[in-house]
Amino acid sequence: ASIAGILSYPGGDYKARTARCKELLAEAKFERDDMRTLTLACLDTFNAATSKLSIADLEELYTRTFDINPVTSLEVGWHLYGETYARGAFLVQMRETLRRCVVEESSELPDHIAHVLQAVGRMERDEAGEFISSHIMKAIEKMLEGFAGKSNPYENVLQMVKSILTQLATSHVGVDAHD
Repeated sequence: ASIAGILSYPGGDYKARTARCKELLAEAKFERDDMRTLTLACLDTFNAATSKLSIADLEELYTRTFDINPVTSLEVGWHLYGETYARGAFLVQMRETLRRCVVEESSELPDHIAHVLQAVGRMERDEAGEFISSHIMKAIEKMLEGFAGKSNPYENVLQMVKSILTQLATSHVGVDAHD
């Protein structure tokens, strides 16, 4: 939920959300210290790049990055299926998954990464690992391709997400699912 908060539309509490995420990641169990270092470095780089931005500037950056540019959109299903019938089926599947995992939907579509990350955090470990491997990592890779050569601070957040999800998909150690 903490990481999802960083990939949600910024609001008045946005900087508090990023600070809370850093606290939780600093306390989290990582199998390898280099994974902790990489994860925290990505978040620190993002925070440094955005620390002087006002909430209005953060909102503009977020909109320019994710809402206007389809190659970096945060809809997992769009990256996996494009605008096909299969994406519609995935949206239905995600809506059912969100209900089952007791994740409240926002104004975003059910396949928005913020929803998906919260659902993964509430899944059983094996189910989460499978879902990460079969769906989320492919979408994250495509999102990251869209950032190539653009010097956008949100690239660091997606790199952090990729690092954490890689660990969750391949280990039995991780962060508290509800935080």
